[in-house]
Amino acid sequence: MLIKRRNFLKTASLATASLWMPRFLQTYAQPGSLTPNGKILVVLQLSGGNDGLNTVVPTRNDVYYRERPRIALARNETLRLTDDAGLHPALKVFKSLYDGGELSVLHNVGYPNPDRSHFRSMDIWHSASPANEYWQTGWLGRYLDAQCAGAENGRQCMAPMIEIDDTLSLALKGERQKGLATQDPRQLFSTAHSPYFTDYLAAQGSHAHDGSPLGYLYKTMAETIHSADYLFEKIRVKPSTANYPATGLGKQLKTVASLILGDAETSVYYLSLGSFDTHVNQEGQQKRLFAEIDGALAAFSADLKNQGRWNDVLIVTFSEFGRRVAQNASGGTDHGTANQLFFLGGGLREKGLLNPMPDLTDLDEGDLKFSVDFRQVYATLLERWLGAAPEAVLGQQFTTLTFI
Repeated sequence: MLIKRRNFLKTASLATASLWMPRFLQTYAQPGSLTPNGKILVVLQLSGGNDGLNTVVPTRNDVYYRERPRIALARNETLRLTDDAGLHPALKVFKSLYDGGELSVLHNVGYPNPDRSHFRSMDIWHSASPANEYWQTGWLGRYLDAQCAGAENGRQCMAPMIEIDDTLSLALKGERQKGLATQDPRQLFSTAHSPYFTDYLAAQGSHAHDGSPLGYLYKTMAETIHSADYLFEKIRVKPSTANYPATGLGKQLKTVASLILGDAETSVYYLSLGSFDTHVNQEGQQKRLFAEIDGALAAFSADLKNQGRWNDVLIVTFSEFGRRVAQNASGGTDHGTANQLFFLGGGLREKGLLNPMPDLTDLDEGDLKFSVDFRQVYATLLERWLGAAPEAVLGQQFTTLTFI
């Protein structure tokens, strides 16, 4: 039976169940440890370019109201953070966490020579490359390479990073190691027991150690199926019984919670929601997406607090760019540059608004100027939360921040 490499890699990510795994491949199933400090990072990507100015609203800024006569949020509509700033009214749990010292906001995050293309800008955020360079690996993937470098005899780190999706983002792709993408570990397990996988693996397994491209594919399949089997076991240990919204993000975060509560040795969970590309009718689209985020994170934070795990988890939100300061003619906003990042969790060292609100009188051709390089945030997360050496992952030294 012939199978294309692309299709093989896709279907290999659906394989599991060590019960039927050939013995000569079981050497790859030995787990390594990636979470010595027990800290867990949850990355939530707001795909499409979220409008930061209508997220954390500068409620006393005349320029904001002048440039957005139709879509600006009135001060009394927002959830008050300070005398000068208010949250979008749909982000009620964000306000609650802010009041409890469990939420921080970092404004004006970006990078030099920003790119306003969705695809290129997301590649830059995923890879942590300079704007004029094209890297083939992601920042979390390189972290995974570094942390799993000590594994012996081809042993893998067991499911160290999971993207709750059916495709794997560049951010989680390293040179030697990669994260695992799956929507549902239970479905992954069920699909893998089909005769297609068991029969094909048994028929072709002799290539696993011959150094050929097919051997590499079987090594990849062996690593993937054991990670999947491991996840299936962990998700059954202590599945979350909390009530989550029946939304896409609600279901994804319930899966994450169940794996955390089952003590999976997974240090990074990666999720995305969109689209925040609000060129037209921004008000309704942003409100709907924020309501989904708020409901899912309300359930997730309450669940982990009830189980005593909230202090071990840090949630980070980001978007590939912000929007322009001025509204467009269609009741929306066009691609911009700098934006804010949110940090949510019980282990924050600094709370609230970490730096000044955007300066709307000092713009770069109508766009916000960045004052914090996003790679400073990555360096901080790597060093202060995940316990890794940032320079080895990012390729150069960046000043770390002190919010964790």
